[in-house]
Amino acid sequence: MSRNYIYELSGLEDGKRVDIAGWVQDIRKLKNVAFLMVRDNTGIIQATLKLDNETTKHMINELTRESVIKLTGILNKHSPAKGGVEVQTIDLSLLNRSLTPLPLGIADPVEADFDTRFNNRFLDLRKPERLKIFHVESELLWGIRKFLNSEHFVEVHTPKIVAAATEGGADLFGVKYFEKNAYLNQSPQLYKEMLMSAGFDRVFEVGPAFRAEEHNTPRHLNEFTSIDIEMSFSDHNDAMSMLERSVKAGIESVALSNTFRDLDSTEIEVPEIPFPRISYQKCIDYLHKNGVEMEFGVDFSPEQLKIVGEQFKSFYFITEWPSQVRAFYTMPKENNNLVTNSFDLQYRDKEITSGAQRIHEVDMLEKRLKEKGLNPADFEFHLKAFRYGMPPHAGWGLGLERLTMILLDLQNIREVSLFPRDRTRIVP
Repeated sequence: MSRNYIYELSGLEDGKRVDIAGWVQDIRKLKNVAFLMVRDNTGIIQATLKLDNETTKHMINELTRESVIKLTGILNKHSPAKGGVEVQTIDLSLLNRSLTPLPLGIADPVEADFDTRFNNRFLDLRKPERLKIFHVESELLWGIRKFLNSEHFVEVHTPKIVAAATEGGADLFGVKYFEKNAYLNQSPQLYKEMLMSAGFDRVFEVGPAFRAEEHNTPRHLNEFTSIDIEMSFSDHNDAMSMLERSVKAGIESVALSNTFRDLDSTEIEVPEIPFPRISYQKCIDYLHKNGVEMEFGVDFSPEQLKIVGEQFKSFYFITEWPSQVRAFYTMPKENNNLVTNSFDLQYRDKEITSGAQRIHEVDMLEKRLKEKGLNPADFEFHLKAFRYGMPPHAGWGLGLERLTMILLDLQNIREVSLFPRDRTRIVP
């Protein structure tokens, strides 16, 4: 079906014959003419239709809001319509009639409640302001992908049904895999490390990750999109440098795109690099100075991160996390086993990324598994790769939804997930 996208019409000559297709957002009927507001995924335009025969009048009487139509007409660039452009319709075809009333309004100024919106997500996403969120998210990911490709990373795809927990612990979704028990993967961590032993040198993956955490907050999803990298002959400093450059490249891609310039109410600032770095211990010291008690060896609460984040206007790293709060594969700091060569990327009080240098010596890795209460035998498939020449390596995992939410200054991460999966929602 050949057609013109609505965004193209302003660049065409006055009087040109055009074909457009989309949804009828609104209908206004007078005695001899009807005005249709037609929307596709690039914009909205007014189409006029003369009611000069019974067939046309009947079609307009049967037409409902959000019905799908195709029309042919003449472009009028001297119209009193908003934007000064309209289409004078010659031929109109009804492709699919929408039921009425709508369970969710598209152009209505009154905002529906959260459950109504997400129970009818296919309608909610028709709203231009919702649709543009995912254009931005796509452009952000594309910018990161292009950057990693330019840095000689190979895109890979690792299993999402696994036999052992990546991180350890109980935050796992169990699945029945024929006569065996399996899990939905928390991250591609173990597999991307094994690829370092396989000689891939630099890999990245964009894919789903699953966390069975019983959070029900505006910042958490139980299924999210993770952008992961792993790089050989590297340490945590190399990984942080690659991360801040990736984030900057993604945001620059959005800033330069037409998609972002359509989001009139949002401002974007491409961050300067390198991002500031503050150690875990210095965060504790800062909290103590502000009258907030915190013991070494525990994670920060949201309230504590708000206080720490007050020091920074944008992105920053928290480094040297305690060994007891990091996964078994995290490299301890040389001459100080209490802390690790690890980092979190933060935006004010929000965590976006976790990363580290990894342990590449098998004896140390087995020892750390035992210290974490895990059985090395359960990880034999992983440990085997470390016995035959594993290079030093480092990497990170970046939450795409979190980064998009921050970029667009949205207050709920569900807004940047097409069909969010959280503690209570598994449909649609």
